[in-house]
Amino acid sequence: MIPRVLTVAGSDSGGGAGIQADLKTMLALGVHGMSVVTAVTAQNSLGVQGVWELPVEAVRAQYRAVVDDIGVQAVKTGMLASAALVEAVADLLATTEAPVVVDPVGVSKHGDPLLAAEALDCVRTRLLPTATVATPNLDEVTQITGILVEDEDGMRRAAEAILGFGPRWALIKGGHYPGDALDLLTDGHEEHWLRAPRLDNRHTHGTGCTLGSAIASHLARGLAVPEAVRAAKEYVTGAIGAGFALGAGIGPVDHGWRFR
Repeated sequence: MIPRVLTVAGSDSGGGAGIQADLKTMLALGVHGMSVVTAVTAQNSLGVQGVWELPVEAVRAQYRAVVDDIGVQAVKTGMLASAALVEAVADLLATTEAPVVVDPVGVSKHGDPLLAAEALDCVRTRLLPTATVATPNLDEVTQITGILVEDEDGMRRAAEAILGFGPRWALIKGGHYPGDALDLLTDGHEEHWLRAPRLDNRHTHGTGCTLGSAIASHLARGLAVPEAVRAAKEYVTGAIGAGFALGAGIGPVDHGWRFR
């Protein structure tokens, strides 16, 4: 049976991030992708022009429709926008026996806010405890923990702080850090440092969504967390290298790079 992965996230009308990026990644990695739309955005290569949240009951109905009938082998969360949506999704995840990848999306690639300030406490106390792997970038680390990461020791402190909220593993994404693209994966006992060369390509829209959905896809296929994250890192590095111009701003990574 083809593994099934559910993404719970916002849309991207430009197609480079959000649910669209998640589903492209899942298709490329050989799993059946399904979606729960939490918000609709007007978004392109230049930024986010508008966000409209879906009602909690619509999100809950989508989730139950998929999980109760089709079932899932992994779930990935992305943009949840409000405290009400974070709480509802956390309640749903608590009823689902599958690995969960939480991408605590706070801002877009262009710096546009995608999470209400009042939702941060719900992310800390309700959403992160459901995560098999939490995947904050450095901006989201600061948003959630107050820690400003400036070196590898800062990444360790950030991981410890994130793990303090309850996820089994923390993946601190150092894509905004100078030098190589360095990430730290840890469960508080073992550390895995993942390095990749920093590629000279500005078209990186959707990297966080792509990495999170790649991790979920590999978990659904039965890989352990360290192996799933390493495989996802290799996939997203190739997608960044093949990123292409689309529109007048930051273009998307190429989810189908292996097939070109």
